[in-house]
Amino acid sequence: MIYGYIRISTMKQEQGNSKEDQAQAIRERYPAATLIEETYSGAKERPKFLKLLEKCVSGDTIVVTKLDRFCRSTKEGLEYIDFLHNKNVNVHILNMGLIEDSPVGRLIVTNLLAFAEFERAMIKERTDAGKAIARMKPDYKEGRHKKAVPLFGEYRRRVENGEMQVVEAIRELKITKSKWYRLCKEATV
Repeated sequence: MIYGYIRISTMKQEQGNSKEDQAQAIRERYPAATLIEETYSGAKERPKFLKLLEKCVSGDTIVVTKLDRFCRSTKEGLEYIDFLHNKNVNVHILNMGLIEDSPVGRLIVTNLLAFAEFERAMIKERTDAGKAIARMKPDYKEGRHKKAVPLFGEYRRRVENGEMQVVEAIRELKITKSKWYRLCKEATV
């Protein structure tokens, strides 16, 4: 069996990492792959991925589009690859190739994982430095800027009148369910 694992970190994941982009890339190479979608895994928990690891049997293949969709650190990546290779499960990272169960394969994947982890650490360092500079400004406010939802009142009225469901409203407004209820709460305060 071939499993295509799709993971996005945020609802607005872009630059080739959207669910659609990942699915398309996997389907181009493996049209019959069973796709497993993990949603919004900005947190460390990836329950669908862990279930997939346990479910795989000898001869199966797990396919991901990029290394950062498979793991977050060198140690984690090597543990997953060892676990899967011990079960005789193949790992195919589309932008790298099939991860070989050999000393050379291990050397290559270890180096690639280390560079990916280094790149993430450098991005975090630059981001933290930028935040530190921003905090020095007198008008700095912690957290995200509130995004206005101009048609919220109209959609809320339509939901309250039974003209549409909350699910339809949040889809059309392109907001999350939690954002909908937060806006409802703020409107009543």
